[in-house]
Amino acid sequence: MAKKDRTLDMDAPSTSVDWKRVVFLLLGMTLFLVVYFCPMWPDAVDPQGKHFLLTREGKGAIAVFLLAAVWWVFEVVPIGVTSLAIGLLQALFLIRTPEEAFNDFMDPSVLFIFGSVVIGAVFTKTGLTRRIAYKMLAIVGEKTSMIYLGCFVLTAALTHIMAHTAVAATMFPLLMAIYSLYTDEKHPTRFGKGLFIGMAYVAGAGSVITLLGAARGAVAIGFFKDITNAEISFFELSYYMFPIGWGMTLILWVFFMVFCRPEKAVIPGLRDRAIRMYRELGAWSRKEVLAAAIVAGTILIISLKQFVPAFSLLDKTGIILAGTVLFFVVNILDINDLEEIPWNIILLFAGAMSIGFCLWETGAAEWMAVNWLTLFQDAPAIVFILGMAFLIMVMTNFIMNVAAISIALPVALVIAPYLGIGGEAVLFSALVVAGMPFLLLVGAAPNAIAYNSRQFTTGEFFLYGIPASIILMLVTYAAVQFVWPLMGMEVYLPGT
Repeated sequence: MAKKDRTLDMDAPSTSVDWKRVVFLLLGMTLFLVVYFCPMWPDAVDPQGKHFLLTREGKGAIAVFLLAAVWWVFEVVPIGVTSLAIGLLQALFLIRTPEEAFNDFMDPSVLFIFGSVVIGAVFTKTGLTRRIAYKMLAIVGEKTSMIYLGCFVLTAALTHIMAHTAVAATMFPLLMAIYSLYTDEKHPTRFGKGLFIGMAYVAGAGSVITLLGAARGAVAIGFFKDITNAEISFFELSYYMFPIGWGMTLILWVFFMVFCRPEKAVIPGLRDRAIRMYRELGAWSRKEVLAAAIVAGTILIISLKQFVPAFSLLDKTGIILAGTVLFFVVNILDINDLEEIPWNIILLFAGAMSIGFCLWETGAAEWMAVNWLTLFQDAPAIVFILGMAFLIMVMTNFIMNVAAISIALPVALVIAPYLGIGGEAVLFSALVVAGMPFLLLVGAAPNAIAYNSRQFTTGEFFLYGIPASIILMLVTYAAVQFVWPLMGMEVYLPGT
């Protein structure tokens, strides 16, 4: 009997502790406790002598921010659970009231992301995804390098006319359909990593080119007008950003061909297979036509908000949610589809909104921005511009890019004239980096949508983001020093 018991013990599954998870779990908690309970930190002082006090609540916001960053990067718990911890810590440690902390979880931006994800689900369910995927593969052919390029170009082009979140939600099921033709295996591949991470990165690169790609452009132009009394038109922004956005798109294609080179250079017979499968789909179904009409109408109304006064009062979240409701009214979607929504991703952005508003409303983000920018107030002009760009690039990986611009841009525009820097160079440099958060999933909705492919971990995304961010800073430098002056921008003021 004893022998039998020993055999049973040997056959029992061994339980091992995931020490890496434990270490980073404790690291996040330790950083929170150390920062929250340490003595108060000195004021930040801007070049005009104005003091920015870091309150107890502001220090607490930084503490929550550090915990969330560690837990998100190393995924010690599901990313949505980390978001819940953000709201919980704000409430328990009296950093903000529970109403303020948790109301952000239903911010209109979060609901816009929900509506965008629903559009992606509609494309998949109706078959529109397969129809577009097969048509595109028939055009780009069988080389995986060309499939990369075709997907990236389509993603960037769509961001010229619609929000990059909606573009990512639309492209995601399309890429899933394309990837299913590459391999039947379930484990991640280099091609899968490059396809989905690349889509997220390129959605950001394309979104900087027009005001329709994201809200950050309109906000930044508003600050610029208030501080400098100068106007930036829709077409002027696109003129200066076009070479940068498309340049980054092509650079990212090369980047992923190097870092995520596909296991297969060619998928033999793919073009013929795609043409045959497209034909087998037959004529468009009633649901496909309805879905395409609702999506096209939604995108059109959101796009026309900038130009048609009658639409200007309509909220973009309300418009996209109206489309969401219509999908259920006309029976394109049902309760089962609602239950399949990736709520982990929705919660991720809910937490990102909460910590973003927390850093903003407590003054912590402004305190950090002033401390950082004043380090460069006596530096050469190009160093100041790149220092400002680096700050916004880092901040926009953790908080809303609109908030990052709102915090850093006014300070930078005040300092810039003293260094002989033109305001436009500061504005456009800020917009370039704010649109491309390559390090964390919470930096932009396309990052989180791409994560749903299960082709990469949060840690892998972060590691790919380091060289990509370095390239982004080099491109920003090239734009300021060479590209924009050649295009007629006054980067440096006369007499400096």
